[in-house]
Amino acid sequence: MKMTKQERSWIMQDWANSAYSIMITTAILPIYFKGIAHNAGLSDQMSTAYLGYANSIGTLLISLLAPILGTIADYRFFKKRFFSLFTWLGIFTTISFTFVPSDGWLLLLILYACSLIGFAGANIFYDAFLIDVTTNSRMDMISSAGYAFGYLGSSIPFILFIILQATGILPISQVMLVNIGFLLTALWWMLFTVPFWKNVQQIHYIEPEPRPVRTSFKRLFHTIRHIGEHKNIVLFLIAYFFYIDGVDTIFRMATSYGIDLGISETMLIVILLVTQLIAFPSTILYGRLAQRFQTKPLILVAICIYVIICIYAVFMKSTLDFWLLAVLVGTSQGGIQALSRSYFGKIIPKKRANEFYGFYNIFGKFSAIMGPALLGIITQITGKTQLGVASLIILFLVGGVLFLFVKEEKDLNFL
Repeated sequence: MKMTKQERSWIMQDWANSAYSIMITTAILPIYFKGIAHNAGLSDQMSTAYLGYANSIGTLLISLLAPILGTIADYRFFKKRFFSLFTWLGIFTTISFTFVPSDGWLLLLILYACSLIGFAGANIFYDAFLIDVTTNSRMDMISSAGYAFGYLGSSIPFILFIILQATGILPISQVMLVNIGFLLTALWWMLFTVPFWKNVQQIHYIEPEPRPVRTSFKRLFHTIRHIGEHKNIVLFLIAYFFYIDGVDTIFRMATSYGIDLGISETMLIVILLVTQLIAFPSTILYGRLAQRFQTKPLILVAICIYVIICIYAVFMKSTLDFWLLAVLVGTSQGGIQALSRSYFGKIIPKKRANEFYGFYNIFGKFSAIMGPALLGIITQITGKTQLGVASLIILFLVGGVLFLFVKEEKDLNFL
C-alpha cells in the first residue's frame, strides 16, 4: 500500500515514542526500580504494588487534563503546540532519570509519573492527528501500521541495550549502563519525532475565537450536557474503558510480574524483545484482516485472546509459561490498540476530533488507574501476583460484552 508523506511521518512518530514504552514502561525502569527498592528494604510484592500506584497516579493527572486540552486543541494551530509541549516534557523527564541516586526509589517513581504524563499527553494529540493524515477507508491500515512500526522501531534501541548488557563491551557499571539506556530512549524519541513536526499539519479544526480557553470550557460542558446525542460513541467508550484497562495493565506490569516469578532479568529482556518482534507482523495482520472482515469482529477476537491470557496466568509457574503468555500478548496487543483507535476515528465528528479524542483518552487513561490499582491491591492482600493478574479477566469480560452492543457506523452526517 502506497502511503503519503503525511501518513509516513505520522507512522514514524509511533516508531519514535514507542521506544519509551518498551525501554521505560516495560523493561529498563521496572527492573531498575525493583533493584533500588530492594536495596531500600522493600519486598518484591510491595515494590510491585508501589509501581502500580505510580502508574495510576501519573495516569490520573493526565486524564484530568485530557478533555479540556483536547477541546482547546480543536482550534487551529493548538493541536501541534500541545503535542510538542507534552513530547518535550516526556523527553526531558526521561533524561532526568539519570540523576536519581541509587537509593532514591521514591524520587524515581515521581519522575516516572511525570514522564508518563508527557508520554500519554503527547499521545492524546498524536492519536487525534490520525484523522488529519488519512481517510476513513485507510484508517485501520494506517493506525495498524503505526503500532506495528512502533514495535519494530522500538526494538532497535532495545537490541542495542541488550548487546551492551550481554557483551559488557563498555567498561562501565550496571547503573551507568541503565543511564545510557535512559538517554538512548530520550534521543531516539526526539530524533524520530522530527518528520512529524515537519510534515504533519492539522487539517480539521475550528477557527480561533476570542477567549479560547473559556469558550473551550463552554463547548466541553455543552458536549457533556448533550452526550445523549452520541449514544453509540458513549457505549464504545465505556466498553473501551474496561477492556483497554486490562491491556495496559498487563503491558505495564509484565516485567515486575516476571521478576516475582523468579525469571532472571536477562531472560525477561529477551522475552520482551521477542514479544515486540511478534507484535510487528501481528499488528499489520490485524489491519489487513479488518479490511476484509471489518473492525469490530477483530477487536472481539483480541479481547477473547486476552481473556485466555488472564486464565492462563493463574497456572503460571515457570519461565516457559511466561514465554507462552508473552507470545499471546504479542499477537494481539498492537491489534486491539490500533483498531480501537481507528474505529473511534470513524465514528466521531472530524472538526471536533480533539475534543472527542480527549474523551477517548480520559476513558482509556482513567481505566489504566483501575487496572494497576486492582492488580496491586489483590497482590498485596493475597501475596500472589498470579491472582492479581487473573483479576483482570473481569475487565475484559465486561468490556467485551458491552462492545457487542456497539453499532457499526459508516456514513454519519457529521463526518
